[in-house]
Amino acid sequence: MSYFEIPPFTDKGDPVSYGQAGGGEGGKGGDAKTLMPTGPQASFKNVKTLSDGTHVSVVTLDGKKSGFKGKVWVWAPKEYTDDPKFASSGFPVMIALPGGPGNDSNYWSVGEFKQSKTSTESYSLEKSISTWYQQGKSKPFLLAMPILNPGPDDKGIYWDGSDIPDQPKMGTWLTEDVPDLMKANFRTIKSRDGWSYMGSSTGGFASLKSVLKHPDKFKTAIANGPDIVPDSPLWRGHEKEKAENNPEVLAKQLAATKGPDVYIAFQYGTKENAKMIADVKKFMATYGKGPVHTKLWEIPGGTHNAGTYLSNMAEPTKWISDQMEGPTPSS
Repeated sequence: MSYFEIPPFTDKGDPVSYGQAGGGEGGKGGDAKTLMPTGPQASFKNVKTLSDGTHVSVVTLDGKKSGFKGKVWVWAPKEYTDDPKFASSGFPVMIALPGGPGNDSNYWSVGEFKQSKTSTESYSLEKSISTWYQQGKSKPFLLAMPILNPGPDDKGIYWDGSDIPDQPKMGTWLTEDVPDLMKANFRTIKSRDGWSYMGSSTGGFASLKSVLKHPDKFKTAIANGPDIVPDSPLWRGHEKEKAENNPEVLAKQLAATKGPDVYIAFQYGTKENAKMIADVKKFMATYGKGPVHTKLWEIPGGTHNAGTYLSNMAEPTKWISDQMEGPTPSS
């Protein structure tokens, strides 16, 4: 009955609370680095209960700043909800972005992935974060997994995670509204040291670009098999705005202002598109200096898919985690 999600043998759709009441409105409590939940509390509904008792839940977010309305899936590790020493501690946030259409789902939210078609072991992002934390390779990230596009990309149309003129403001959605949802409902880190992106393909581009465009808000990103420059056909006639969302231009500007420092971990499989591989290497050689810190992980025999990336992501995650804050145990 539980397998077929027939009530009362399933908790799918049940309300999920992450203890938002912690510090109350206005963010009282916690240490100097912690932002307590600011409210208002969102109506999260359970999508999946993991074997450790943690929940992946979903809410439809009416983005106040972007004007865009869409789904965001969230997950908090066991350390957030159950560990007394972190009961008033701020946790770092990873905003995980999919590739592909990304308009009605986010495959990181409940996806079980395999490294290859012949492998037997399956991975999920949530289980991986928990395992890597136990191994000392990851922060115990809170995960925010929003939709990436306002519509399907089946006609070669996509939005580059950006505010393209006359289109839904997906850049503001990803860098303002989604972080605001996390701040409203969870104990987070006040500074940019607690904020990261991870994405694949077009989500990898959006992750790279968001950190370079807003280095005051975000410090790190993992970009898997990413595009390096904006290439949506919707940019036609908007060259100025396109340049403002170009990682090459943004990295050059960051170098000119001498910071703040950002850390970009690149990952791709050796069997991926040759142009993308060349573009990543060129970006690192040209812009991976000064405040733009880059590191590359090549996956031998790897192809352009989430399973390949996730099963090899422990070391990139450790590298970005080493640059980040939290949670600090309460005294």
